[in-house]
Amino acid sequence: MDEKKNNPSSGTTWFVGASYGGTDDQMPRFLKEGIWENGYDDKLLDMVRAMQPGERIAIKAAYTRKHGLPFDNRGRTVSVMGIKAVGTITENPNDGKRVKVDWAKAEPVREWYFYTHRGTIWRVQPGDWMNDALIAFAFEGKPQDLDRFRNEPFWRERFGTVAPEKQRFQWTDFYEAVAEKLLDHAQDRSALIAGIHQIATRVQGLSYLQDKFPDGTSGPLQDICPFTVMGTFNRSMTDANRKTIAGELAKLLGVTVPVPPSFEGIPVLNNQRSWFFAYAEKRGAGDIDALWDVFAAASKLVESDQPEGRDTFIRAYDAATQVWGVAWNLSTGLYWTHPWDFLTLDSQSRHYINKRLGLNVATSGQQGPCDARSYLKLLDDLRARFGEDSYPVHSFPDLSLASWMYKDPADEPPPLDEAGADVAAEQASVGEVREAFQVAAPIIPYFVDDILKDGCFLDRTEIDLLLDRLRTKKNMILQGPPGTGKTWLAKRLAFALIGQKDDSKIRAVQFHPNLSYEDFVRGWRPTGEGKLSLADGVFMEAIKAARKEPSSKFVVVIEEINRGNPAQIFGELLTLLEAGKRTPSEALELCYPDADGVRRPVHIPENLYVIGTMNIADRSLALVDLALRRRFAFVGLEPRLGSVWREWVVKSCGVDAALVIEIEQRIADLNERIASDARLGKQFRIGHSYVTPVHRLESGDTKKWFRQVVETEIGPLLEEYWFDTPGEAQKATTQLMQGW
Repeated sequence: MDEKKNNPSSGTTWFVGASYGGTDDQMPRFLKEGIWENGYDDKLLDMVRAMQPGERIAIKAAYTRKHGLPFDNRGRTVSVMGIKAVGTITENPNDGKRVKVDWAKAEPVREWYFYTHRGTIWRVQPGDWMNDALIAFAFEGKPQDLDRFRNEPFWRERFGTVAPEKQRFQWTDFYEAVAEKLLDHAQDRSALIAGIHQIATRVQGLSYLQDKFPDGTSGPLQDICPFTVMGTFNRSMTDANRKTIAGELAKLLGVTVPVPPSFEGIPVLNNQRSWFFAYAEKRGAGDIDALWDVFAAASKLVESDQPEGRDTFIRAYDAATQVWGVAWNLSTGLYWTHPWDFLTLDSQSRHYINKRLGLNVATSGQQGPCDARSYLKLLDDLRARFGEDSYPVHSFPDLSLASWMYKDPADEPPPLDEAGADVAAEQASVGEVREAFQVAAPIIPYFVDDILKDGCFLDRTEIDLLLDRLRTKKNMILQGPPGTGKTWLAKRLAFALIGQKDDSKIRAVQFHPNLSYEDFVRGWRPTGEGKLSLADGVFMEAIKAARKEPSSKFVVVIEEINRGNPAQIFGELLTLLEAGKRTPSEALELCYPDADGVRRPVHIPENLYVIGTMNIADRSLALVDLALRRRFAFVGLEPRLGSVWREWVVKSCGVDAALVIEIEQRIADLNERIASDARLGKQFRIGHSYVTPVHRLESGDTKKWFRQVVETEIGPLLEEYWFDTPGEAQKATTQLMQGW
């Protein structure tokens, strides 16, 4: 007998396909023979060897659907995974090819939505709430909490319970519909190109579709790729003209989805390079076919459950990048056709991904686009982060939009290509390949109402007062016990002060004991050549950015401002922080000159504000320097439980309405006990953030979640508070969880 059969299950579960390599469904044979087979001689062998006897396994089929769904999908395509059979692995011969399984067929097939996997093998580990929910659905027959899944960050924009006026990226429906109809013309484009030329006779903006032939003549374009078709309404022109062309193209293709009212955040082609291929006189014989091939492969990849679809896409993508004039624009074309599945890697998006998200966009050459494997890996890496509430973006359209709003204050904004006149000669460029770009960054207004909608438990009048003090004093410190949302509120106050959600105008830094003037203001830094050079710190970069745009407001957010030595870190600029000294006449020279060696007086501009946060319960910190205190308005934040908090955690976080009052009372009793203790006081109370879930809870999990918060967060904090009387901390912790 195999000893592994006696080992307890690791908790790992496996979701596997039963059709691969173009073969028919193998499930009937698997169930009959009590096995599951990999189906490949050179793929996934290590995964199969990792399967252990006792672990549970399910046969799944991943596909997409638009109709007959148990929720309102707004006519959009939904990822579905059908659970066809479940079982337990009984033996693994370790050949990487097969395992023995005790199967039970699922009748009927049970469908799971959103959180799916298209690969042949999906290893699912318990511990993450989505994984736990999937395991319970597949092996324990529990229903899927559809409302929770469709309101998670990655799916919320498409399928969540968002009011119609709040829904962004509605343009994606039209773009996907156009792409779907274009597939019908993959093999024969004659009717398509003829129809487009017919549109050009009655609509302005399409005169550039004139080709140059090897014999020196010119005339109407005789063939076209799908991305150039979509480029007809994605060029640098007025929105009205784009809508007209898009509407005419929709009629030609039979698209019934309405033309989008706005094109905000969608990359457009430069008028000087609006084709994805060269003139006929320089064009390769298979160039346009190569672009149709990658278009078709991308469509199959979006729907396919098979690794072969990924391999086909890789080959087609890499072949298409060899077509002259494509370069990075290929990713933009793929984004237009499937905006929820593919990422545009135009220059601004690459800048954002590298600078803001900290991911490296690989390139296949000095300036060439990344290869297909690197591109797909980037997609996978980003999708893995999109589900995180705190991640800056949650989908590819969200990333594209954010990238056009992003500007690193330390950098000059990337230059935008100039849009040329709409004439055929523009396509004659044979040198530099001009990338897609965004005509103008969209603006997302942000005001006090938005702070409240985001989940602030302060009254509107209190927020108005905070903003008024910030405008007047220029510098503010939010202080309070742990968990009162100081950092959360600081960034939203900054947005409301600016009047729009613009990360480029906010610099965030955390003070700590090792932070110095040289780090924060200016100092010597080592270079790659082993030398030293003068470099500006965060605060000087913010000063320079504010000087460049005097009509805009800029904010520096300093977390834990009393963890460093503010007087030493600010240096002479501490004096200039004062609201009455923000003029050139009060300018002072810094300890270090400018990079060119010249000492120029510096002043802090009127449009630069500072918001600091301070945890007043940290006994390891020294008192705030009086000079700093005089230059800041200090505002105390307190634990905010009550009706607004209760309504929020019930509606937005899934906390059980029958238990929320009990949770509030338990925390209130604890805070009263802390406040009345002479060794502690009000500044040591427990803030509302501790009992405000970051993620929506599953039904019935409120007590479990609360116990975990007490055991791993509040309990250890109380042990620090009553470090000299541990019995006191234990008693308080026990009372919090009593009966739960």
